[in-house]
Amino acid sequence: MQLHKPDVVDAATTLLDNYGIADLSMRRLAKELNVSPGALYWHFANKQQLLGAVADRILGNVDEVSADWRDRIAAICAQLRDALLSHTDGAELVSASFAAGQSEVMAQILAWLTDAATAAGVDSGHAAVAARTVLYYVLGFTADEQSRLQWDAAGVDLPDEQSVLGADPSRRFGFGVQLLIDGIAARRTSPV
Repeated sequence: MQLHKPDVVDAATTLLDNYGIADLSMRRLAKELNVSPGALYWHFANKQQLLGAVADRILGNVDEVSADWRDRIAAICAQLRDALLSHTDGAELVSASFAAGQSEVMAQILAWLTDAATAAGVDSGHAAVAARTVLYYVLGFTADEQSRLQWDAAGVDLPDEQSVLGADPSRRFGFGVQLLIDGIAARRTSPV
């Protein structure tokens, strides 16, 4: 059977969902696909490239939004959070891939958020910083949320104040996004 790149990404995503990022290795993936580890390197030069492809798969349903800049930022953040939560360790994997420059979809999401910040009137020198700040918030919040969910699933009783999950996490998430939107509005250099 010939191995195709989408098959490798599918199998890696399944391993991620079943076992988490810590157990997603090239060796384990090769075993799952019944191939030698070297066969995977035909499709991906290294594990970082593979994780970037998995990150792009996770983010495949995040779409550009046509609305005013505030609603664009809020909608993109909500879509991003939903995508990250839909996979075990999704926030951790996407964050690592983004930091390594391996996710094409995250680069596109960053561009959409930068455009929204520019549309808000933030000067071009700071629009990308505003966009990255929004992304870092979504990644951090969701990583905390996923960690808490994993601890809860393991039966560990953590105090509510240690996590975003002490109250309605969606409401808390939305509040944080609104704080960022308000901060972007306050940093405008041109009226909108």
